Amino acid sequence: MSVKFKHDDTYSMYFCTFTCFDWLPLIDITNSYDIVYNWFNYLKSKEVFVIAYVIMPNHLHCILHFPSPNFNLNKVIGNGKRFMAYEIIKRLHNKEETLLIQSLSNAVTPRERQKGQLHKVFKGSFDAKPIFSDKFLIQKINYIHHNPVSGKWNLAEDFVSYEYSSASFYEVGIGQHFVPIHYKDL
Repeated sequence: MSVKFKHDDTYSMYFCTFTCFDWLPLIDITNSYDIVYNWFNYLKSKEVFVIAYVIMPNHLHCILHFPSPNFNLNKVIGNGKRFMAYEIIKRLHNKEETLLIQSLSNAVTPRERQKGQLHKVFKGSFDAKPIFSDKFLIQKINYIHHNPVSGKWNLAEDFVSYEYSSASFYEVGIGQHFVPIHYKDL
């Protein structure tokens, strides 16, 4: 039995990561980068700010800032994953990815199916680390921005040129309407 963990709302900023089921490149297969941006826009409308991000083919890293207390990080991430999952499945249907859709359906546990889940698009859990210092914030921003060119990834010539990241905003000032301007000066 999994235990639900409520993230402390003492900290107002979190480094968050969530991953596609089985590390499948579902974001890339369905070209769903735009749905992540739609989620960011929704968060901004609710006064939750994306400080930095990178959208990878099979996972997402972001730093979220909650300027008001009493937020529910689990709900914010859970709703975002659910919103994105519906759209990813819709796009897989449009691409006639029948075997992949069936595989994602087969991965749903009986308990999840009882709750109405039809497909396993994302891993059930997510990672969230509170940002408790400027040093940790800068470390996580650098990690996020270098992710597309680190390890096995070779998604761009250099980290600044990776299209689905806030790196260009921080490094060369190319506009990002998701990122509040005052975080650029870190």
